[in-house]
Amino acid sequence: MDGLERSSALTFIGGAGTVTGSKTLLETGGRKTLVDCGLFQGRKQLRLQNWEPFPVPPESIHAVVLTHAHIDHCGYLPRLVRGGFRGPVYCTEGTAQLAAIVLPDSGYLQEEEAEYANRKGFSKHDPALPLYTRQDAIDCLGQLEAVDFDTGVEVAPSIEATWRRAGHILGAASVGLTLSEPHKSVVFSGDLGRSTHPLLLPPEAIASADVMVTESTYGDENHPDSNAEEAIARVINRAAARGGVVIVPAFAVDRTEVVLMHLDRLVARGQVPDLPVFVDSPMACRALEVYREQARDRSPEFRPEFHGVPLFPSLQLTEARTTDESKALNRRHGPMIVISASGMATGGRVIHHLANRIGDDRNAVMLVGFQAPGTRGDALRAGAQQLKLHGRYHPVRAKVETMPLSSHADQADLLDWVGSAAPPPEIVYVNHGEKDSSAALIDELQNRLGLVAVAPRPGERVLL
Repeated sequence: MDGLERSSALTFIGGAGTVTGSKTLLETGGRKTLVDCGLFQGRKQLRLQNWEPFPVPPESIHAVVLTHAHIDHCGYLPRLVRGGFRGPVYCTEGTAQLAAIVLPDSGYLQEEEAEYANRKGFSKHDPALPLYTRQDAIDCLGQLEAVDFDTGVEVAPSIEATWRRAGHILGAASVGLTLSEPHKSVVFSGDLGRSTHPLLLPPEAIASADVMVTESTYGDENHPDSNAEEAIARVINRAAARGGVVIVPAFAVDRTEVVLMHLDRLVARGQVPDLPVFVDSPMACRALEVYREQARDRSPEFRPEFHGVPLFPSLQLTEARTTDESKALNRRHGPMIVISASGMATGGRVIHHLANRIGDDRNAVMLVGFQAPGTRGDALRAGAQQLKLHGRYHPVRAKVETMPLSSHADQADLLDWVGSAAPPPEIVYVNHGEKDSSAALIDELQNRLGLVAVAPRPGERVLL
């Protein structure tokens, strides 16, 4: 083993030059710790990376540290475990609760999509296979170990990790790793939330960091100051007046709750009609239960005004859990609102709703989050005239609107968070963003904060 191999280092396995597949390998003291274990989503060339052999033997990894429970940060875990990883997976209690929902659902959806592709014959593979199964996902859950916020935990010899509130989704954290040899602190942002999240408190400031790894999803822009609820009201009122259906592709975890919170306020103020609202996603319905439970139990992650208070009391809310309940929605006439996963229309039940509704100009599609390049959601955002769904092209006649509801920090938020470190970090690795987004944030970090900042290349290894 040469000197480079013995040195402490970071390897950017995923999330480099893209907003998906987040995985960073920390090697120090002869141990390997993986920070996040995300699934690649979006463009086909990215998704294909999920099938490639992992860069190091999974059994050689001592531990996994998760920042939060979104699939692009935890969704590869069942595949890693199936490949031989047997160590602990450390995360907050909220992340553990939500991962126990999203991972089995991810496995189920992959099985379902493979079965549908085989039945309809539109896959290039014969037979089409899931990346992992629901049982694979269930099997990996026993390796989750919940930790408290703001409490140091030894995750590997000579490595102590501390999770601090990130305000992105329930349980989301930035993670600080303190290394004994070399004596370094490395802070990973995970996905940072916005100070304006309607339910959760904003991200905590950083104490100190020698090295920082920050996301840059919105590193090249600031969220508009426009009133999101006014924009939502315009879409709903237009569709309702025409007897239409509003389809909302939404991430099952947190984005669904954010949309419901805005709808609840609008109905309570009489700014939109009290329409039937359907949440059509088993995963989203189970996540709703967790959010309701945490609000009832006065979770310190929630804004104080929601402690002990029932969520969404003004809505006619129905949760569609079974396949038959989902299919029944396609036979209903509007006006109504259907919130369904996935948020970028990459899979799940929302595909069926889009196929059934986008050809009717009475209807509307509300895009309420980041749409990664190459996804159907991105195609809709860009004004596609037709959309390929389940192997067939469908004309897009429904009105498509993009809402400023992202739960990601924007450029100003990211700069504030990085700038809260005292003393300033030696270097900032700008990760988890498209190339233009990362480049814009790097310029700001260098010019406004005077920091050394670089965007790591996919697979790049750097010494600490």
